[in-house]
Formats: sequence, structure tokens, C-alpha cells
Amino acid sequence: MSSSNTNTFVDRFGLWSDDQHAQARELVRRIDSGEVDLVRFAWPDQHGILRGKTLVATEARSALWEGVNLTSTLLAKDTSHKTVFPVFTTNGGFAIEGLQGGADFTIVADPASFKVLPWAPRTGWILCDAYMADGKPCPFATRQILQRAVRQLDELGLDFIAGLEVEFHVFKLDDARMGLADSGQPGEPPRVSLLSHGHQYLTELRYDRVDGLMELLRSNLIALGLPLRSLEIEFGPSQFELTFGPTAGVMPADTMVLLRSAIKQICQRNGLHASFMCRPKIPNVMSSGWHLHQSLRRKSDGVNAFMPEAAGQDLSEIGMHYLGGLKAHACGAAALASPTINGYRRYRPFSLAPDRAIWARDNRGAMLRVLGGVGQSASRIENRVGEPTANPYLYLASQLFSGLDGIRHKTDPGPSADAPYETPAEHLPRSLGDALACLRKDEMLNTQMSKVFIDYLCHIKEAEIARFNLEVSEWEHREYFDMF
Repeated sequence: MSSSNTNTFVDRFGLWSDDQHAQARELVRRIDSGEVDLVRFAWPDQHGILRGKTLVATEARSALWEGVNLTSTLLAKDTSHKTVFPVFTTNGGFAIEGLQGGADFTIVADPASFKVLPWAPRTGWILCDAYMADGKPCPFATRQILQRAVRQLDELGLDFIAGLEVEFHVFKLDDARMGLADSGQPGEPPRVSLLSHGHQYLTELRYDRVDGLMELLRSNLIALGLPLRSLEIEFGPSQFELTFGPTAGVMPADTMVLLRSAIKQICQRNGLHASFMCRPKIPNVMSSGWHLHQSLRRKSDGVNAFMPEAAGQDLSEIGMHYLGGLKAHACGAAALASPTINGYRRYRPFSLAPDRAIWARDNRGAMLRVLGGVGQSASRIENRVGEPTANPYLYLASQLFSGLDGIRHKTDPGPSADAPYETPAEHLPRSLGDALACLRKDEMLNTQMSKVFIDYLCHIKEAEIARFNLEVSEWEHREYFDMF
């Protein structure tokens, strides 16, 4: 199979660049050489969770050009994998032609993304984009929303650069809860115990006690080619942080999607349970965040476009306008940075998690922390609002669209807030419901991401909130059962 066959799905609709065709031919050569037995065709869904199909090598060869069909009901799932759209009605409840009756959509591999998974014997992995039967991008495919944002930046002669700081928990897996009564939607969570007591932030002795885990993660993530920089003991019990070097365009989001899936798989295979849930229900827990470092780079000379040129400037003029855009759309973008009910339990005063839309120079209490200075090529903005469950394509796209809006309108971010928990400012949403209401009201994000997509995403998340509100919590039972 090669691009000389113009009747394949890829060639019929012109879905690949010349570089991608060349990369696909090289991939076929590797498959034909017997390097792998299986290839996982992975697609990041609306939640940033990888779904897809695993093909034997001989089938994977042709699937590169033909794509792999998936059921469109996958687009209708909430985080419990429940279908929240009437998929068998006209247009499948999506108001999009071609998605009715559980029809197929097609995922097409990005040949540049191919990896051999170091923890799964002779298994390849490739990231895919979603297309409709007519070759048009699926309107609910989140990777393509970020690609669209990156193209807008391309037109300004700029690259998006981002580095990741990701907090998460890893526990010893005591009981996977696989009894007959433990299944469900979702099933019972596993029973776990700690790897560390916590509250000894960055302590070397605590690091050495979990060196086996750290080496397991280091060796596998480096083998994947991810730009790992540091492995750290975080503040909470069994909590850890990894940081990653800056990459360009869509790559930081691709890194995050693969990273989360890789860590969960590696840990599961070694009697451990990894979770990127923001605030697990364990005693003395500390919330996990995802801090996103971002800047823009000029294509013409490779220089950081945020780097200030005059003493006393915090960022360049374009950097300050980008910062102004992030601040102006902070509330509208909150649901894309923290998309779970649980994530809003993180925002507490004086907690190193932000509670209002402000910026400050090198202050970890602010939502937007500005770093760098004249001659400092690493000048950047750190957004501290995100939780590690966020769909990285939507989180990064929200940043880019907001920053671009600030550049276009020359938005002034105002003065630095040196007392971030006392400075009068617009408060960030305190619940997922409030955040979705802010997202629906943000005209710029509705325009850039498309109102159809925003309505779709909000419908899914509102269905989760409705399910949550039907459950009787431990707090309610304790509060009212004996009192009344």
C-alpha cells in the first residue's frame, strides 16, 4: 500500500502532507521488517482519553492509508462512558449530519506520532485524527481544534511553545475490585495504600524510598521520547510531579495525552495504581494541578517573542497583550482547564491554587505567573489554573485563542497583583456548573471553537452534573439522617 493508490481514504480527501506520506512509507518499511506484531491506533476523545483499535501488523499497514472506523456513539459518552445523546434519532442527537444511528466515523493516523511502546512487547502506537465519511474533520475532534488555533498563530509568523508540570498520585494496588458485584458504570474504584506519607516536599529520603517507581517511569518515558526534565516528591501523600521541557505547536498536548495513558499502564503492570484525579478521597490529601508554561516564538529568527527588550518590562508588548487575553477569558476558559466536578475542590485561598483572574510577577498564588526578563530566552507565562484531568487539546486551544484575542485587541492585563488572595478581581468559577455557564457566555470562545462544539461539550458535562446531583453523599447522610 502506498500513496500511488489514489483511491484510499487519505488520498481521496488529501489528508496528509508530503512529509506525512514519506513518514508513512518509512513506517510501512518498519512494519515489513518485522519490528512490531501489533499497532494501536489511538484517538483522543472529547475527554482527552485515548480510545481506538489494535490491529495486527499486516492490517495496520493498509489502515495507515484507509483509516480505522469507530462507532460515532463514542462521541456521545460522558466520563462514566454513558451515552448522553439520543444516538438513534435524526442526526444522532448531535445536530450534525452523518452521525445518526451509531454510524461510523474514521480515524486517520498521523505518521509522525508513531512510537514503539516500551512496556508492551512488540507493540506500536500511533495517534489519530477523526474525520467524517466525506473526509471533513469531525466537528467534535478536539485535536483538530488545537490544530486550528496553531494555524492562526502560523499566520502571524509565530510558534506556540509550552512546557508541562504535571502532578499526580501513585498508590500500591491492594485490591483491583474485580468481584462479580464490583462492575458497573463506573465500576468500583480499586483499594489502594500509600507509597509515601507525604508532607515532606522534595525530601531526598522520601525520593529514595520510591526510587523503584521513579526509575520505572523515567526509563519508560525516556524510551517513548518524551522530553522529561525532573521527577519530584510532591507535598501530599503518595503525590508526585513530573516536569517536561518545552515543545512546539500541538506536541505539548500530544505529550500530555500519551503521558497520562503511559503512566497508568506502566503502573498497572507493576502492581500500582496511578491517578490524575485532582483530589482523590484519601486522608490528608493534597490536590494535584497541571501548570502550563507558555510563550510564543518568532518563526523568522527563533527568538522568544515574550522576551522584554527594555529594563522594567515584565514581558514584551505582544507578551503583555497575550497575558491580557488570558486574563480576560479566564472565567470562560475555566471549564476547559478544569473539566471535572472534583477539580473545583482544589480552589482554596492560600493553597497555591488560584481563586481569581489575576497575574503577578513570580508569585505562585496568582493564576498567571510571569517569569523572565530582558535577555532571558525562557521568559514565559505560567497558568496555574488547570487540573491534570483536562483534555490537553482543549486546555491549550483555550490558551491560544484567548492569547490571540488579546494580541488582536491589544488587551491591557493591568498591574501585577502582589497580594493575589486579597487583590480585587473577577473570581474564577467555584463549580463546574458555574464554569460551564461562563463558557457558554464567552462569545470569543464560542466563535473560535464553534458554538456547535461548545453546546456539545456543555451537554456532556451537564449530564455528568445531573448524575452527580442524583446521588446522596456521605455528608448529606451524616448531616440529616439522625437530625431530622
